[in-house]
Order: sequence, then C-alpha cells, then structure tokens
Amino acid sequence: MTQLTRRKFVAASGVAGSAALAGCTGGDSSDGDYTIEIGTLLPESGQLSGIGTTMVDAADLAFSTVDDGADSLGVDATLGDSQSTPEDGISTANNLANSGVPAVVGGASTNVHISAAEQVFIPNGMCACSPSATAVSITQMADDDLLFRTTPSDALQGQVMAEYATEEMGAQTAAVLHVNDDYGSALSGAFVSAFEEAGGTVQQEVSYETAATSYTSRIESAVQDDPDLLSVIGYAESGIQLFRDYYAQYSASRDIMTVDGLNTARIPNEVGREMDNVVGTAPMAQGPGRDAFTSMYQEEFDAEPGPFNGATFDAAAVLMLANAAAGENDGAAISEQMRAVTSEGELTVSPDNIAEGVEAAYNGDDVGYQGASSQVSFDDNGDLVTGTYEVWAYAPDTERGIETIETFTV
Repeated sequence: MTQLTRRKFVAASGVAGSAALAGCTGGDSSDGDYTIEIGTLLPESGQLSGIGTTMVDAADLAFSTVDDGADSLGVDATLGDSQSTPEDGISTANNLANSGVPAVVGGASTNVHISAAEQVFIPNGMCACSPSATAVSITQMADDDLLFRTTPSDALQGQVMAEYATEEMGAQTAAVLHVNDDYGSALSGAFVSAFEEAGGTVQQEVSYETAATSYTSRIESAVQDDPDLLSVIGYAESGIQLFRDYYAQYSASRDIMTVDGLNTARIPNEVGREMDNVVGTAPMAQGPGRDAFTSMYQEEFDAEPGPFNGATFDAAAVLMLANAAAGENDGAAISEQMRAVTSEGELTVSPDNIAEGVEAAYNGDDVGYQGASSQVSFDDNGDLVTGTYEVWAYAPDTERGIETIETFTV
C-alpha cells in the first residue's frame, strides 16, 4: 500500500536488508507531540508468504490509519520479514531490537514466535503480540508478561477438530500427519487428546519435514491402518506437494481434515484437484469490529480479508493503544497497559475509530478496544479468554475460494 513508502522495512540480514532500507524513506510520521515506535515480524516471504503478505497489509492498515488520523501523535513502523524460518526470524527480531523497537506484531508461526521470544523479545524487554502463533506451549513460557496473542490457543482448536470429526463426520478412527515443529506437534497432541476423549481411536501420529521433496512414505505410514479420517496439520507450500503425493496413490473419497496453515484457495489450484473430500478448521474473525475492519480492508485493497488479517489488525491496534496509554516507548510499560486498553472503557474503540482511540489513550482517557477478530480480552497468560473457529472447505467457484461450513465458539 502507498503508506509503505514512508515506513522502514527490515529483511533478515545482509544485502537484502540494506537494499530494502535504501529504497524507502522510513522514519517520518505525523507532526505531533509523540511518536509510537512499533514493528512487525511477519512472513513476507517463504513457506507462509501466501498468508503473510496480507497480514503485513492488515498491520500496516492499522499503522497508517492512526498515523494519518491522529493529530497529537504519529506512528513510526518498522516492517520486518521473518522469511518464515526461526533463523531468519531471530535475525530480523534482533534488527528490530537494535533499532529500538519496543513492541512487535508477531511472530506469525509458532516456531518463529517462540524462537524470537526466547532469544530476542524477552531478553530485550520487548512486548510482542502474535496474531497467529497458536501453540499450547506458548502459554507456559516464562515471558515476564511480555507475550500476548490475538489468536486463540491450539488447545481450543484441537477440541473443535475432534468435535466436528466425531459428531459431524462420524469418524471413529483417525491418523495424523503433522509438520515437525512446535505448531504441528502441539496441535496434533491437542487433537489426539480431544479425539480420544470423545471415544475415537488414533491409529498413527506421523511427523514430516517441510523441506522434503516427496511425502509418499510419510503418507503410507499414516494411512497404513485405513483410518476413517486423515488429519493433515501443516503449511501451504509443503502442503501442496503433500496433497499431490496423496492423490497420486490414495482415494479422493477418504475424509481429510486440515487446519489454518492450509486455509488458502491456491492449494487446490496448485494440487490440480477439487479436493472436495477436505475440510479444515481455522480461528475466525467474529469480533464486534469485524464489519468495520472488513470495509476498511476492502476499500484499501479491493479484496476480502484473508486468514488472520483481523487478528493482525487487532494486535497492531492493541499495541498502539497500550503504547499511547503508557506514554513511553518501553516494552514493560506497554505490557502493563495491554489488559487495561482491552477492558471496558468510557470510550469504546473499534477499527473504525482507532485513531481517535489511540489519541484518547495518549491523553489519559479510559478506552476499551473491541476487535475485528474477537472481543480481545486477555487472561493472566496473555491468551484470549474465548475463541471462535470456522470449519471451512475449498470452494473454487467462490470469490474467496473458501467457504465456511460451520462455526464454533469455545
């Protein structure tokens, strides 16, 4: 979007980072009394770029709305590309820290978020709010109350997956193929536990690597006992080859359940199949500010918001509100305000009046944010109190390419 020309973009390291910075005029903000410093750690490139690029758009929409609309303050946003890997994510996070950024929207994937949090965010006292890192293990991290997220924990998604699989799909046996990282392992574990509690039997739980050129042997191991349901937990780029390998050898009538990492219309297009035997689950934008955000996003990008876009806007909005309320670019001070600005306040703030809300928070007024993705209410661990999920299917004939079958609130 046009506002990127006045913002800074930080790649992981080296020549790429220098080139990106040289091409922009970052650091300028509105003439005002105070400048909010904020950054992103989102996947502009790599395995998750299919959803990451629109997440960057959603974050920058929040930044530019406040920067353009507030009179007494401005926003200086540093956009960092995690390149979808923990190693690059750590490098980019270090660049953000070295630039003095006190608060970050991200990381996006669980493995990037945990690595960046442990090695950069927490040691440097940076407040981070992830819109899409869902692993159960994040809840238990010793984080000095610096980590928050606007997406619900996988503990909830595992329940939704199991409930739909047993009650709506009639599955009594299942096998799981999951990516071999914190996200895949944790969500697989949550699903297995909930499925077995519901009376089902999990026959196989098989991991796979994203860099593999063939997934045939891993698929064979997973389906060797002919399960009623195959659950595939992973990401789009490797998922395309995985599903190509599956359909080359196995029945297109077997029920398959996948997750938010493959919630993109490009999957069936690049696999070359309708994939009408596949359903998935994903956190769903069902917040009070959803309609306002959707309208803003459509006007700016002439497109429907994608996965985690509402949660990304919310993460950016809450961090800016907390920064303004704190009145200082300090991670610990921002963290102390995160719950206050998402509780009930005299001024209800939503995506459509976020600039007014941030200015009010800076002036010491009592504000309460109601998000695009959810109500946005944090518990003691920085997790959302409730979560809404959709069960979705690929729908190539629709504008979005995805259709919602059912919704669950947990």
